[in-house]
Amino acid sequence: METILEQQRRYHEERERLMDVMVKEMLTRKSTVRTPPGRERKKERKKERRVFSASQGGEGSRGAQATASVSSGPHATPPPQNNPGYLCKGWDVARVGVALFVSTQSIGAGLVLLLALRLRKEELSAISGPNEFAEFYNRLKQIKEFHRKHPNEICVPMSVEFEELLKARENPSEEAQNLVEFTDEEGYGRYLDLHDCYLKYINLKSSEKLDYITYLSTFDQLFDIPKERKNAEYRRYLEMLLEYLQDYTDRVKPLLDQNELFGKIQAEFEKKWENGTFPGWPKETSSALTHAGAHLDLSAFSSWEELASLGLDRLKSALLALGLKCGGTLEERAQRLFSTKGKSLEALDSSLFAKNPKTKGSKRDTERNKDLAFLEAQIYEYVEILGEQRQLTHENVQRKQARTGEEREEEEEEQISESESEDEENEIIYNPKNLPLGWDGKPIPYWLYKLHGLNINYNCEICGNYTYRGPKAFQRHFAEWRHAHGMRCLGIPNTAHFANVTQIEDAVSLWAKLKQQKASERWQPDTEEEYEDSSGNVVNKKTYEDLKRQGLL
Repeated sequence: METILEQQRRYHEERERLMDVMVKEMLTRKSTVRTPPGRERKKERKKERRVFSASQGGEGSRGAQATASVSSGPHATPPPQNNPGYLCKGWDVARVGVALFVSTQSIGAGLVLLLALRLRKEELSAISGPNEFAEFYNRLKQIKEFHRKHPNEICVPMSVEFEELLKARENPSEEAQNLVEFTDEEGYGRYLDLHDCYLKYINLKSSEKLDYITYLSTFDQLFDIPKERKNAEYRRYLEMLLEYLQDYTDRVKPLLDQNELFGKIQAEFEKKWENGTFPGWPKETSSALTHAGAHLDLSAFSSWEELASLGLDRLKSALLALGLKCGGTLEERAQRLFSTKGKSLEALDSSLFAKNPKTKGSKRDTERNKDLAFLEAQIYEYVEILGEQRQLTHENVQRKQARTGEEREEEEEEQISESESEDEENEIIYNPKNLPLGWDGKPIPYWLYKLHGLNINYNCEICGNYTYRGPKAFQRHFAEWRHAHGMRCLGIPNTAHFANVTQIEDAVSLWAKLKQQKASERWQPDTEEEYEDSSGNVVNKKTYEDLKRQGLL
């Protein structure tokens, strides 16, 4: 039976080897278009296994606790076993190991810690106490006994498994390259496939009839859809869109912790919802109908007949001011209002007051609206994460629509031959200036990097001090939802007058100037309306009125 210290050493060794493999995997140059998603999936599985090793090996007493229940032969190899297809099995074992470790901690952390300290103390005292030689020969006897019972037992060093991993990375199999499945439209994770969501959207009641390219540009502008159209069918559309974005993100970016992302989105959403600043869902105020009327002094009236002479509208206004029922005939309103003369609101009969029919229904509607808004918040975040794939999808659809059928077939054949090509060597990419990678996985030329201005960062205060890289992305953002929402919060229309305006103070001052200019251009009847006097002279309205009052006409 292995000692606790040996088990910890083995798990630490495995953890460090896995970290080294992950670094080499990250630095390996991609050879095909299928490499990035598969590489991310491999790194994710190695990370899961590394977490398992760290939880089992741990630090100090925690590792002793985690390994106390692990029992194996003296030369057993830790799971997963040494085989080329270890990744899937190792992934599952890591998940189970981490789950058991966390559940053990949550059940009785204090008892586990005491047990770990005791086992570790016993281990150290056994190998360093006064009977260390007796302990040594006792363990040697156990090893000999084990090999006597298992003479054909083979010890496989951990280095053999990782050498197999190195060979598998240099000569990947077809199965290793296809760890992640994509549709033909997705192009191995380069593009989005939103055709099903598009069909769902255009079949919504009262939805705008858009083509697919326009939908790709506007499908995240959910704040422009009126509340009246956000019904149950719209909710199903949001759930379908969100489910696809989550699944696609999991396939393209498996290292992204979506549980952590969910918590972040929820926290930001709750804050914006309480403040009433979430896009498309302003905070609802109380009904303007309540206490909106004008009070009426009843001391001047001696009977309800005198009140009836005021008319329906005035009586309704006075009843609204008191919060009373305002319906009924003229006589009923007058009698109801006159019955309040000389009484306080507390002394009035409760049947006279108007009921609030929106109490229960309003709360239910608020919860429904909040659920819809939270779905939209998640979609906004995932669209932000998949911004690069969305832009490439838009360009790819435009390129396909501009080509003939033969040209599209030739392009597909080129992509297939490119994906199956493995002639390039897997060497480390030399990229000292951290340039963006092109379509071939190589850094773009430095002159192209400078030509597109990707070395220049633009900051927009209206977008919440968001930074845009390059003038193209900066100019494009003025028509995107983030800038439009910032302008809406300022109460300013996002028109062409405010192009290239990024400072809040500049936008507010320009809006005030435009309003002043529009006010000066507005038609003024006193000075611009013309009249003709008895002599045939044409004068403006103000002059005409003055002459008329003086009797000079």
